[in-house]
Amino acid sequence: MKDYSFYLLETLISETDLQNRISELGAEISRDYRDSDDLLLVCILRGAVIFLTDLSRKITVPHAMDFMAISSYGAGNRSSSGVVRITMDLITNISNKDVLIVEDIIDSGNTLSYVMELLLTRKPKSLNVCALLDKSERREVEVPIRYTGFKIPNKFVYGYGLDLDEYYRNLPFIGVVDLTKYEG
Repeated sequence: MKDYSFYLLETLISETDLQNRISELGAEISRDYRDSDDLLLVCILRGAVIFLTDLSRKITVPHAMDFMAISSYGAGNRSSSGVVRITMDLITNISNKDVLIVEDIIDSGNTLSYVMELLLTRKPKSLNVCALLDKSERREVEVPIRYTGFKIPNKFVYGYGLDLDEYYRNLPFIGVVDLTKYEG
């Protein structure tokens, strides 16, 4: 794999803009959940883990964390296969908890819709979504997103948790993939 810059067409969201927006989201979530006795952040692995870490530090109300891993994309595949599998489930019983799903990107909505339906069967007190990126142009299934970091165009992005063939999740910004170099 080459250096990330080889595949970078443009920086879509800078590190500064990411951190500023995450601070705003943390303040908004803290306000909205100030009366919650049991806030649980559910991180969808692997893409959302960096976002979750930074967001959690900005949320001032007590909260716990748990993790789910969902499979719906193949390696090198930029669109959902339509088949959703839970590859790692929650450890926490979410019954009567305020659950906030933390997701890196929502495009078709298929995966998130599946996860929400599954979690609702477990009787949470509330269930909401915080997505760093919303690619609504690709939406096939409408899903309620309570907190949105950024609405983005239909571009193939990587960095800040989002991978390019499992690489570059560690980048502090979100870049657009140069498809001529990636697919060429």
